[in-house]
Amino acid sequence: MIGLVVFAFLCVLFFGWAITLYNGLVRARNEVKLTWSNIDVLLVQRHDELPKLIAVCKGYMQHESGTLERVVRARADVDVARNAGNVASMGVAEGALRSGLTGLYAVAERYPDLKANTLFQNLQTRITALETEIADRREVYNDAVNANNVRIESFPDVMIARLFDFQAARLLKFSAEQISDVDVKLAFGA
Repeated sequence: MIGLVVFAFLCVLFFGWAITLYNGLVRARNEVKLTWSNIDVLLVQRHDELPKLIAVCKGYMQHESGTLERVVRARADVDVARNAGNVASMGVAEGALRSGLTGLYAVAERYPDLKANTLFQNLQTRITALETEIADRREVYNDAVNANNVRIESFPDVMIARLFDFQAARLLKFSAEQISDVDVKLAFGA
């Protein structure tokens, strides 16, 4: 009789421990989703601001259609990657958009009237602030991904993670080329 009580107690203890591990894994997975959602909000805000910036620039930059087209194309690529939830493609698309925006701002230097335009200045400031927020949120996202991945690969969590098919999340990474400074001489045709 005592053996049966001890066995029942150990079973309850084991299941309580397994439930605690499972719930921790669910929390870690949902933290990754939440942090990605926070990035997504900023990406949508920036996505909505870019057409306004391009519209302002078009009036001044008649001979810079290639620069504007690069930004429009990169914006579309970011949107496709964002909608697909493809973290790997997002890194590439973000790098191209960052490069395009830097080129656009550099080309804008050639147009004093555009630089003096209050709407252009406000949009540039807003988009730059969004870029900074996205970078900050990307860091939080990568921390959440790392915490999730460490949990699903660490013992004893790995047993529950494999049993319930918890998957590793992907870090949002950029290549060295994508995060390096843009050569503004190219934007000025030098």
